[in-house]
Amino acid sequence: MKAIAITRAATDGNNIEFLQEIDLPMPVATGHDLLVEVKAISVNPVDTKVREGFNADVPRVLGWDAVGVVKSVGEAVTLFTPGDEVWYAGALGRAGSNSIIRPGANSQFHLVDSRIAAHKPASLTDAEAAALPLTAITAWEMLFDRLGVEENSNEDDVLLIVGAAGGVGSILTQLA
Repeated sequence: MKAIAITRAATDGNNIEFLQEIDLPMPVATGHDLLVEVKAISVNPVDTKVREGFNADVPRVLGWDAVGVVKSVGEAVTLFTPGDEVWYAGALGRAGSNSIIRPGANSQFHLVDSRIAAHKPASLTDAEAAALPLTAITAWEMLFDRLGVEENSNEDDVLLIVGAAGGVGSILTQLA
């Protein structure tokens, strides 16, 4: 399967040439995993930060947000079946107790834990859906988990959103 990977770091901000197409073995869904045929991805600021700080001899596939079609499921998956359209903000960090680094979603097929995926809303195109997961999660966590905003209990409070034209800020404005 084809994937796009960062092959070396560049700190000058102009490191597009370090993104290379590579071939990887086809992943296999086990446990809680979904094997997703990726239809759309988005690029987030965190992708550029990882590219700048990349320091390894092995190419690394980036990408958090993805939309696609489930091709197969692991034996512990109960909420999805092959053919389902899903969207998610995946995980590049350590996966499970065996400390394996998962490849990102910038590939033809991607393994994602079913517990962090959801059925894609039918009202959104693949591109629209791919633009939302990480920004929406960040806005939600900031507003409700960090700031402690509760529905109908903060009527006299004032919230200033700086940078509301960006991805997180625009979602934060809508949630607020």
